[in-house]
Amino acid sequence: MPSRWTGRVKAMAEEASYARRLKRAAQLLLLQRHRTPGVKGWELRRSLGKNYMKIVRMLDGELEKLGLQVKIVYEDSGETLDEEARLDRARFLVTFRGPLPAADAQASGWRIDDLAALAATLAYLASKQGKASRSEVERLLASKLPSWRVSIILDKFTRLGYLHEDENEVLTVGWRAKAEVDLEALTESLLTISEPEVEKGRGEA
Repeated sequence: MPSRWTGRVKAMAEEASYARRLKRAAQLLLLQRHRTPGVKGWELRRSLGKNYMKIVRMLDGELEKLGLQVKIVYEDSGETLDEEARLDRARFLVTFRGPLPAADAQASGWRIDDLAALAATLAYLASKQGKASRSEVERLLASKLPSWRVSIILDKFTRLGYLHEDENEVLTVGWRAKAEVDLEALTESLLTISEPEVEKGRGEA
């Protein structure tokens, strides 16, 4: 009898510990404390303990009920690291589990032409193995937008983390785009849209 009671108390204490850490994980990921959303893996490990990934998976399961997910964006360091080190450097953040409807994006402050420009830029970078010079992207966008807006838009995308620009003015996909955008689905959808136009052009020729 005592051993059964002891086991029950231990199980209750363990359950309470997981509940506390689950709440703490939600606070860390949902409350923006820095300019950049989310937290690094090492921050989660320091706050939640070495088995923090179990807590992250539990939180992801709870967030699924709300149409959200915990997204892990790994750092592109070029170094060969083990999984623990990669997770330490990775950024964890909460994003929508599915694509965000354009109407909802507009309600959050995005202009429809900004969304179109971001989609075109990301698809173009994907077609160029993930990087292209800023001047190339500017020419691409200038065919659809006023030239004076192109530079402003690209600076905005870079500031928000959807693009990254290095010292040589080469643009690559930013950490936020990797977290929030399904790049493969985006590219496929744009190709699907363009196919009828190609066929139409052939017919007219």
